[in-house]
Amino acid sequence: MKTPTIDYSLRTSWHSVKKMYHEEAKNYDATMAIGFTLLSIDQENGTSSTSLGPKMGMEANSLSRILKTMEENKLILRKPNPDDGRGILIYLTDNGKVKRDITKEKVLKFNCLLEKKIGKSNIKLFHKISEEIKNIADEIKKVTCKNNSLINEK
Repeated sequence: MKTPTIDYSLRTSWHSVKKMYHEEAKNYDATMAIGFTLLSIDQENGTSSTSLGPKMGMEANSLSRILKTMEENKLILRKPNPDDGRGILIYLTDNGKVKRDITKEKVLKFNCLLEKKIGKSNIKLFHKISEEIKNIADEIKKVTCKNNSLINEK
């Protein structure tokens, strides 16, 4: 059997996790993306709409659709940012806070299960490697933007 690429392993692992969370979220009339968004919004101070996308690693168009659905489902409120007249802050409604708590509980349970099955040291190593992969990808992205080529070998 061929050794899978890092890309393949990351993608298939994430696909399985995403599918698991999505199936769980359906029990609460939500989606995995809505759950992730709920967890990314500051419960007390709200979160600016412009900082939410980068915080979650999402494009503005995708996030706009999710926020529209969340607003329709009364999970969030949009209010003007008092510090920036042009900006909007997104706040969780009471219902949004309830759904956020449910989401957080599910994520923590899954993480606890992973820790039991994989071990704390392997989880720590996974985070270290994941961070390094992100850093390398960011470096390549910068080079790609400058030179219009994926990887420049020296």
